[in-house]
Amino acid sequence: QVQLVESGGGLVQAGGSLRLSCVVSGRTFSTYNMGWFRHAPGKEREFVARISRSIGSTNYADSVKGRFTISRDNAKNTVYLQMNSLKSEDTAVYYCAAQIGGSYRASYEYDYWGQGTQVTVSS
Repeated sequence: QVQLVESGGGLVQAGGSLRLSCVVSGRTFSTYNMGWFRHAPGKEREFVARISRSIGSTNYADSVKGRFTISRDNAKNTVYLQMNSLKSEDTAVYYCAAQIGGSYRASYEYDYWGQGTQVTVSS
């Protein structure tokens, strides 16, 4: 059984930074593409960022490009999301997810999900 556990969420002022972490256990971490999604009240879950399993190529939603950075440490079975210049509209529950393959923007293409961590940005 694959388990994903996120941490690092919290309350931060607009313009501040947070780093989210997601530890993966149960299967070989390096075989998964890893993604971050977020879900804000009254909105649909949306793609935030993704990093590939092999060469570590990355993709970002337009809304976070230039502010967020996704990275992974295969030795620690961990994926990170560094979030800078946070805005109130970044407030959401953030989820990490693992996929074998498929469209990286589609949440239904991901096989495993964490429980989520709340990020609240005050203006």
